Amino acid sequence: MTNQLSPATPLTTAQLRDAVERLLPQIRSDLEKLVRIPGIAFPGFDHSTVQRSAEATAELFRAAGVPDVRIVSVDGGQPAVIARRPAPPGAPTVLLYAHHDVQPVGDEAEWQSPPFEPTERDGRLYGRGTADDKAGIAAHLAALRAHGDALPVGVTVFIEGEEECGSPTLGAFLEQHRDLLAADVIVIADSGNWAIGQPALTTSLRGLADCYVEVRTLQHAVHSGMFGGAVPDALTALCRLLATLHDDKGDVAIEGLTTAGPTQVEQSEQVLRQESSLLDGVQLIGTGSITERLWHKPAVSVLGIDCPDVQNASNTLIPVARAKVSLRLAPGQDPEAGMQALMNHLRTHAPWGAQVTVTRGELGAPFAINAVGPVYEAARAAFREAWGGTAPVDIGVGGSIPFIAAFAEAFPNAAILVTGVEDPDSRAHGANESLHLGEFARVCLAEALLLSKLAEVTAASK
Repeated sequence: MTNQLSPATPLTTAQLRDAVERLLPQIRSDLEKLVRIPGIAFPGFDHSTVQRSAEATAELFRAAGVPDVRIVSVDGGQPAVIARRPAPPGAPTVLLYAHHDVQPVGDEAEWQSPPFEPTERDGRLYGRGTADDKAGIAAHLAALRAHGDALPVGVTVFIEGEEECGSPTLGAFLEQHRDLLAADVIVIADSGNWAIGQPALTTSLRGLADCYVEVRTLQHAVHSGMFGGAVPDALTALCRLLATLHDDKGDVAIEGLTTAGPTQVEQSEQVLRQESSLLDGVQLIGTGSITERLWHKPAVSVLGIDCPDVQNASNTLIPVARAKVSLRLAPGQDPEAGMQALMNHLRTHAPWGAQVTVTRGELGAPFAINAVGPVYEAARAAFREAWGGTAPVDIGVGGSIPFIAAFAEAFPNAAILVTGVEDPDSRAHGANESLHLGEFARVCLAEALLLSKLAEVTAASK
């Protein structure tokens, strides 16, 4: 890492607080510009919008005074933005990560306002990407602008363009651009906080293994009245197969999976039911504490089924049916072993001799952070100040961010901080995604304070 800048007088906490407050209207305006660009990197979508999103992101960092801003990609990958400002002598370099691509919107009829037109309601900003993860980009911008020429550390901003579709070329990207991305501390702004008014550091994430299972019982459809009762249809066979994924208590019944043990934070059933919109009378599944079930144990879900729809169904026995099955892996689980366990279970539990074909899908490693040491204490102090004295809690996340393991492998000596802007009602990936604007202001201040405290950590170690 190259040190080219002379150190300026660092800003005080009060100065940073005032600067962030002054900058928030502009930061929000920049965020809204990004939200209006539907940058969806999934196959089948118009990828020119992903390029537009990258260009808009790059321009924002140029306008923020970052001297080296470039749009880069690897063969077959979507455009990412790398923006670099070298460190003053003796100061660390901090990598700030977010992503500019977003999830598809799904059924637009479920949105209360247009998904790509940011709209404020009751202190929240609604729109696809407002929380996941264009607010992460905006938080990085706020921190850099708040410090201005007095930035006490070197910063490399890495804004990925294909995170939502699984970061398929990230490995090649890290290999080709390793020197540009090398840092002492990595801040990944793609997670969330425990509750409104309660900050958090994410210290564990589940992994992911999904697959497609096809069940076939007939060469072609036949009359359900003439053959039903003796001949099994593929959809019923598929339903029976999928039912074997859980035991009667709702725990995952796939052999060969591991758990990560108890958690340090607990959640009440009442809060979970409210945050998940669980209907009255529907019971929770699984055993153990709620946070253990959500963070430290495997979970399996059926995400979709291919078969005739109800409106067009005829009185025939269906010859073939297909489903997508998603398995979340506990921290510490080998992801390949988890994938094999899932595929083996589906192959060996087919009812009535039905023919089963399993095709592997996405695979992502879980991750756990030992969040001790001066870098993590600096982060906790920054969060505590930004939230008015409320100390952050260490939380797990049931979802997956597989690229974190890739970062850890590429930069084994870097401390990794997983932060974020989401709260339990952000509804990332769903309809009516939103950002709590009050929490967003605290996130921006916390990151600005963090950069100062990381410089202090380096100075104190000398």
